[in-house]
Amino acid sequence: MLAFITAKCKNTSDIADIFQDTYLELYQALIKRGAGYIKNEKAFAMHVAKQKIAKHYSLLDWLRIFVSLNASNEYEEEVDLSDFETDGLSLEDSAVNQVLLDDARKLIQSKAEDVKKVFYLFYDVGLTIPEIARALALSESGVKNKLYRTIKELRDLLS
Repeated sequence: MLAFITAKCKNTSDIADIFQDTYLELYQALIKRGAGYIKNEKAFAMHVAKQKIAKHYSLLDWLRIFVSLNASNEYEEEVDLSDFETDGLSLEDSAVNQVLLDDARKLIQSKAEDVKKVFYLFYDVGLTIPEIARALALSESGVKNKLYRTIKELRDLLS
């Protein structure tokens, strides 16, 4: 189901929220009506996921009328490296690593949504290239192309 939600999301930052909302709805249905209520678990889960995706984006579109989502978040806090253990690294090494991670994150976020979805499904979810190709309705060579080009760009950036 995560692959389905990933394929249907307009923005990769929405995936976790929609996935969580879907499972919360499934859990509430099981609590309220019992396990016997659901005849086909997979179909029911997909139906709930479709509803959550539609609701999320219709609400998001409505909010765009009133609020500019492109404005920077004034409440976003900077990461304080002193809050984390450095595992034997100096504070300078930790700072360099944080900068490199931020650069890598910015590079991935600058990519098209389909590239971000491929990256997310491969590295975060752990799907194989054929599974990603089926989930996103792409060819395996297209998935490899998006994945390997982005990896090459990351290596060039971080080398």
